[in-house]
Parts: sequence; structure tokens; C-alpha cells
Amino acid sequence: MRPADQGSGTVLALGLIAVALVLGLALAALSSAQGARGQAQTAADLAAVAGATALQGGRDACPTAHETAERNGAMVAACAEQGDGVVRVDVTREATGWAGALGTARAAARAGPASAR
Repeated sequence: MRPADQGSGTVLALGLIAVALVLGLALAALSSAQGARGQAQTAADLAAVAGATALQGGRDACPTAHETAERNGAMVAACAEQGDGVVRVDVTREATGWAGALGTARAAARAGPASAR
């Protein structure tokens, strides 16, 4: 081994550790973003079902959908009664932690009676 090569293994090992660390952090952020997307979809589904249920009970769908979405950590971006008892709800949910840099999770859902396909 030549004297000029001494320490090159340490530099290489540090470089590989840095790459592994960056990849691990990126994977954690993507995983968190996917979790936020799933939570947004769940909130949208629940809000749409709650809105459709309220509509069948003779109440306004959207106030119920808003309340349900908020209780599930999401904000309603749009809510519409589409006729035949069908309600469509679009929600957003802020991603937390590292995933916050990736933006806002969005999801949409429709719900209503089975006869209203």
C-alpha cells in the first residue's frame, strides 16, 4: 500500500454511510407521505358516507361531511350533492414531519345508496 492511499478506505466508508443515510431519510419521508395519503383517503371516505347518511335523513350533507373530515384530521376542499342521494367529497391533509416538504395529501370519495350507481 502506498502512503498516498492511506485513509482512502475511511473516506469511502464515510461516503457510503452518507449515501445510506440520505436514502434512509428519503424513504422515511416517502413512507410518511404515503401514510398521509392513506389518512386523507380514509377521511374522504368517512366524510362522504356521513354526508350521504345525513342526506338520507333529510339533513344537508356538506356540513356533516365537513365535521367528519375535521374529526379525522382533514379539511374539505370541495363537497357536492350529485343527485340521487350521492355525495362527493374532496379533502386535503397536511403531511407532517419530513413528508411536509413533499406537499399536501389529497383524496376524493363518493358515497350514496347502492341504487344510485
